[in-house]
Amino acid sequence: MSLRLALIAPLILGYCSDETLTGYGAQGQVFVLESINGAPFPARASIGFPKEGQITGQAPCNSFSATQEVPYPWFKAGPIVSTKRACPDLTQEQLFFDALSRMTLSEVSGPNLILSTAEGDRMEFTAE
Repeated sequence: MSLRLALIAPLILGYCSDETLTGYGAQGQVFVLESINGAPFPARASIGFPKEGQITGQAPCNSFSATQEVPYPWFKAGPIVSTKRACPDLTQEQLFFDALSRMTLSEVSGPNLILSTAEGDRMEFTAE
């Protein structure tokens, strides 16, 4: 019986749906950061989910990528990798990356993306 299960498990797993943000309405959209913890974000930053488990975006100075490491509605940006350009908005960029790395929950509702924590931290995005 275990040999049979081992043979059909890959077939069954192949039919599982996408359990990341792309499977719940975020695929193909670019979301622009509007606020962090209710305060308007003064620079431009965006995030997108081009394919299952992948996160890409543009912080105020640098482009970045990461992996989404947990299923929706949970959120964890895997190691965030970014370019290393300097610009006048580096302080805002650090605020953005610090907040993004703390987020643990996600919600996609039409053009809106909300990332949050159980402690009440919140990042609000709107699709372009």
